[in-house]
Amino acid sequence: FSSYGATERRLVLTGSSTVAPLALEIAKRFEKQNPGVRIDVQTGGSSRGILDARKGIADIGMVSRDLKPNESDLHAFSIAKDGIAIVLNKKNSLTRLSAEQISSIYRGKTRNWSQLGGLNLPITVVNKAEGRSTLELFLKFFKLKNSEISAQVIIGDNEQGIKTLSANPGAIGYVSIGAATHNLSIGVPIKLITVDGVEATVENLKSGRFPFSRNLNLVTSVRPGGLKGRFIRF
Repeated sequence: FSSYGATERRLVLTGSSTVAPLALEIAKRFEKQNPGVRIDVQTGGSSRGILDARKGIADIGMVSRDLKPNESDLHAFSIAKDGIAIVLNKKNSLTRLSAEQISSIYRGKTRNWSQLGGLNLPITVVNKAEGRSTLELFLKFFKLKNSEISAQVIIGDNEQGIKTLSANPGAIGYVSIGAATHNLSIGVPIKLITVDGVEATVENLKSGRFPFSRNLNLVTSVRPGGLKGRFIRF
């Protein structure tokens, strides 16, 4: 490893909070196989990943969506596929909603769960902050504009969203299927609901049945060589 300079011993990744846990896991394994290499993973949303990769603040940006036409100056490498789950608190009696009902909730037209056959409980709408690719996908899928959304809580990363949903019996939000499934497996009191008859499962995501999905990418400003290239290939 002696041929690598000091800068070739450290990589900085910034961006999507959906990609970050996966990137951290990959980084740990890469560091183990390459003693002396340090990989720093920071979140902040897909927009930050794009911006930091362009400016050279990060070696690699993490972006949980495909690149847009005006981002063709960047190189994207897909490392996984993820879906976006609509999540409720475990105490909510409902297990399924239609896209139309979800749209009505987010527009502020449906304000109590009793209107949908649930408990007499005000609905707490949890929305993602600007610059988050999960927000962009949600708006596109449910044919909404962010200005139309009537939200009580604005969240940043997936974990913040899951904490909010698990603490509020009347809350509804949307996060990465991967993050939601993991939290569910460790006993966090949330539930992933069926949307338009399709369950939010990893199996349905893999088979292509689940429509609400996106590619998870690592992006660079130039064709990656050196340590950067080795990490992406890994």
